Amino acid sequence: MLVWGVGVGVYLVAIVFRTSLGVAGLDAADRFHINASALSTFSILQLLIYAGMQIPVGLMIDRLGTRRVLALGALLFTAGQLGFALSPTYGTALVSRALLGCGDAMTFISVLRLGSRWFPAHRAPVISQVAALIGTVGSLVSTLVIPRALHGLGWTATFAGSSVAGALVLVLTLLFLKDHPEGHTPPPAPAAGVEYIRRQIAAAWREPGTRLGMWVHFTAQFPATVFMLLWGLPFLVQAQGLTREAAGGLLALSAVSAMAVGPVYGQVISRRPAARTALALGTVATTALVWAAVLGWPGAHAPMWLLTALCLVLGACGPASVIGFDCARPANPPERQGTASGIVNMGGFIASITTLLAIGLLLDATGDDYRIAFSSVFVVQALGVSRILRLRPRAAGRGDGPRRLIVAVGGGGRGDRVRVPA
Repeated sequence: MLVWGVGVGVYLVAIVFRTSLGVAGLDAADRFHINASALSTFSILQLLIYAGMQIPVGLMIDRLGTRRVLALGALLFTAGQLGFALSPTYGTALVSRALLGCGDAMTFISVLRLGSRWFPAHRAPVISQVAALIGTVGSLVSTLVIPRALHGLGWTATFAGSSVAGALVLVLTLLFLKDHPEGHTPPPAPAAGVEYIRRQIAAAWREPGTRLGMWVHFTAQFPATVFMLLWGLPFLVQAQGLTREAAGGLLALSAVSAMAVGPVYGQVISRRPAARTALALGTVATTALVWAAVLGWPGAHAPMWLLTALCLVLGACGPASVIGFDCARPANPPERQGTASGIVNMGGFIASITTLLAIGLLLDATGDDYRIAFSSVFVVQALGVSRILRLRPRAAGRGDGPRRLIVAVGGGGRGDRVRVPA
């Protein structure tokens, strides 16, 4: 558990750094004297790099192992957070967020690989949801701590002080993290090269389960990411007339909701794997319904109970997106898990980038009309649902691909492990 704890600790800090701009967006706009489109560029650039790094990171994990990749990620996102604290201009701040996104990109799928090495395969859905839950704790920490620190300490002290947490998890990774239990060294990876990379990516992409997982992640994740990462606080304060304290409380409620829903989804999928896509689609439909109610509410402001419902529903988006990894995992053998997870993880962040950009441009074009700007959410959701419905029968028809379970003999998932056909 120490190894697993260190890994998820790195992911937690990465999420704190990733979401810190979401509660500091208005402060960033004032500090750098920028409009909505320029403000959204921070998050778009960060997520663009994150998404673009997913397949390379997956290949790195398959070849180099989790420890090296996580250590490099911690180094990069710590440097990015510190640089953001000290940036005197908008340009240098952009570079810092890009560096942060590069390091952040190396965390989650590394933690997924760590879980697959240290826990038996039948617990994978629960372990994935627990990892995501820990990340949600990071979002909650960011929501509760960063605004108060900004108010009391100022910009530089807040972001520079938080970078100390990154240095701490880097040291813990170097001291305590191991790629796999002793005596269970995986077979050596083949020599790296263009042909190896091409084969890994092509083989993972050919599996309908991988593509289905990517579109599940694409469709389920982005509404919460867009809301928590950047536009939630401005929407609640500027469009709904809430105080910053009340808006921060709703964002925190969304994080608490995710923490409650994640383990439930993990248990359901562990017991009924066939319920994966139905659970994801149900979450997407509920999210769209509540968003439509908020945006279509007559009058200037939606009632507090409806905004509360929106934040509760958005909390389920993260756990629903993790289902995408559960679609891809049984479709790919262990030596291809990193690459397949990288493909899946691109989905939600591509959708988030698209929506972040659309909202920023529409806000500038309409004079900050949030109803029109946030309607772009429905367009992206419709695209994702259409792809899920198309791929779902194909993935089921393939039996989710070649499945190989790891049966643990001994306690704590550290005993002898034997791969058997599922």
